[in-house]
Amino acid sequence: MVNVSTRKKVYSFLPGFLQKLDFLGLFEKDPFGNSLLLKRVMIFVLGWFTYYRLTAVNRLKVEGMEHLANLPDHGVLFLSNHQTYFADVMSFYHVFCAAKWGYQNTVSPPFYLFSPRARMYYVAAAETMKEGGLLPRIFTTVGAILVERSWRAKGENVRRELDNQGQSNITRGLDHGWVISFPQGTTKPYAPVRKGTAYIIKENKPIVIPIVINGFRRAFDKKGLRFKKRNTLLTVKIQPPLQYSADDSVEELVEKVTVAIQQTPPDFVQGSGESSRRPE
Repeated sequence: MVNVSTRKKVYSFLPGFLQKLDFLGLFEKDPFGNSLLLKRVMIFVLGWFTYYRLTAVNRLKVEGMEHLANLPDHGVLFLSNHQTYFADVMSFYHVFCAAKWGYQNTVSPPFYLFSPRARMYYVAAAETMKEGGLLPRIFTTVGAILVERSWRAKGENVRRELDNQGQSNITRGLDHGWVISFPQGTTKPYAPVRKGTAYIIKENKPIVIPIVINGFRRAFDKKGLRFKKRNTLLTVKIQPPLQYSADDSVEELVEKVTVAIQQTPPDFVQGSGESSRRPE
């Protein structure tokens, strides 16, 4: 079941009676008050920097871009397994911008960076983005929706209430554009999908597109900034839309997402609690 409004929300720095004159969108902003023009500039700059890292130093292989072709420009939730803090996200930005230009299973050449898709957001842990130095702060400007993790803080397991403000901001992002989320909330393979993802689906009823990635953990460090192994095959596989209904329970949605992003623990992981093999 999907409930996506056909009306696109527009936010602007201009008063209402002048907004129609801004046909180039120069004064548009996102729901959080950030300039879309500045966001396009930042995506352009970061895009050229990361394009080289993804396609020249390594080899990026994309599959399933046909599933992006007819999506609305808002109300779409992308769910993926997670391998690095930033390289994963930037690869998605490249793919989504390329899809806007009609590319099929490739991000080359990167002409799409001259007019990138600006209505994109990604969910990130507030702790990671605020305490990681200058570069994470720069990445924040290209669309981070910051949430306080309810189960982990400062490298330790904790238990605290769900971040309702973060959930609300995700809804605002979905109303305005596409949102990328990593439902496991960690780069550890086969970690459980968090129930918060199921609540987001039940509340917003978005189109859900699963994505399966591999190779990023082998190519980059945990942050996705430094190289570990060059000439690594990086794969981004976009899956068909997730089929779900309003009657699905939270547990059923968690199971469906786990299967869709291929994070069901193998038998040797479930039996021993340890993994001698894991996705690269």
